[in-house]
Amino acid sequence: MSVEHLEFELSKEYLELIVQAVEREDAAFIASSLEGVDPADISQLLDEADSEQAKYVLEVLNNEISADVIEEFEEDTRKEFLKELSSIEIAEYIEEMESDDAVDAINDLPVRTREEVIASIQDKESAAHIQELMRYDEDCAGGLMAKEMVVANVNWNIQQTIEEIRRQGENVEKLYSIYVVDDSVKLLGKVSVKRIILANATTQIKDIYDEDIKSVETYIHEDEVADMMQKYDLVAIPVINLQGKLVGRITIDDVVDVITEQAEEDMQLMSGISNDVEEDDSIWALSKARFPWLLIGLIGGTFGAWAIGFFEGDLEKNAALAFFIPLVMATGGNVGIQSSTLVVQSLANKSAFEESFGRRVGKMLLVALLTGIVLAAISFAIVFWWKGGEDGLPSVVAISLICVVMLSSFMGTATPLVLDKLGINPALASGPFITTTNDILGIIVYLAIANLLLL
Repeated sequence: MSVEHLEFELSKEYLELIVQAVEREDAAFIASSLEGVDPADISQLLDEADSEQAKYVLEVLNNEISADVIEEFEEDTRKEFLKELSSIEIAEYIEEMESDDAVDAINDLPVRTREEVIASIQDKESAAHIQELMRYDEDCAGGLMAKEMVVANVNWNIQQTIEEIRRQGENVEKLYSIYVVDDSVKLLGKVSVKRIILANATTQIKDIYDEDIKSVETYIHEDEVADMMQKYDLVAIPVINLQGKLVGRITIDDVVDVITEQAEEDMQLMSGISNDVEEDDSIWALSKARFPWLLIGLIGGTFGAWAIGFFEGDLEKNAALAFFIPLVMATGGNVGIQSSTLVVQSLANKSAFEESFGRRVGKMLLVALLTGIVLAAISFAIVFWWKGGEDGLPSVVAISLICVVMLSSFMGTATPLVLDKLGINPALASGPFITTTNDILGIIVYLAIANLLLL
């Protein structure tokens, strides 16, 4: 029976065809359909299937491709999938992964299963590498690094080095540079593959290697690693221990994951979501992540209502004041968000020449004064055209806007700077916190000015 080749596409229709093939155990159709498809695309497709269906598909594919697919799974999907496998089956996939990816997968398992998987790995060197990496926290350089790399002794000649590249390179997926070490494995520098190929066979590594090399210690936080690799445009960076000995390397694909996670975390904090969640998480998980800041917003709104109630008598005397409360609140909230967003961006890209707290706040206040005056002039004209100017309402709205813009700008600038000094993610200041605070302050400032100048 001939198998019709089906061109891959990420669609519900294609997924349905794969699921039907799984149900009738049509391995030939699945193998033909997924031949040459990138593991990341297969992973995204199988994310929509259940664990048993995904297991069958990966059993059809060869272990190397299946391992790549498992690496690409979202963490929750990978956890559910691995539950369907025995320790021996997991070990077979683990052996096809680089050590850092293998550790990520093993850490998703219960403690007993981890031990069984490691004991089932046939390559004892790989098992040792995995056990070593499991000692490090996942958010530090040691937790990010892989053990697979090509290392040359400074005393080798080119011929010896090329032989070692062939031997060591079998387990290295991405070969960027050859790291040069001494007899005690202390990192000395690096040498490019191109330079090795062009050199004479008798040339020694010590005569051609580059001593100028960036490295990180195992304990360095992943954020600092990402910053360094961004700053110096590195595709890989070696990792050393406190004695300066080479213990691993971090590649750009791992750092991209860190940067993506940072951006997602900041975005969720800025929108008032307290936990790391995704759209396809459970209803309970999504609700729990949203609730804290919604509750804070509710409490803030209650304080805002109380502030309006405090000036209830003033509003009864001049009901037109109530018309412009939304204007003042919206302006204050927008200014606060703009200011805090700029500060958070600058904090994410720290410079040795960054301005002091006072200069930052002062500069932002001058910007706020200028924008406040322009907005006040526009609002004065609108209120005067709409309500006339006999009762002084246009002046109250204009003066209030200047004050609210200045105050909101100060809050939006100072709050993330203070949070950063306290070691709290400053992105927290760019969401509901600033909006709620500025709403309350805006109402109080507006109605207090009205009380002083109008009533």
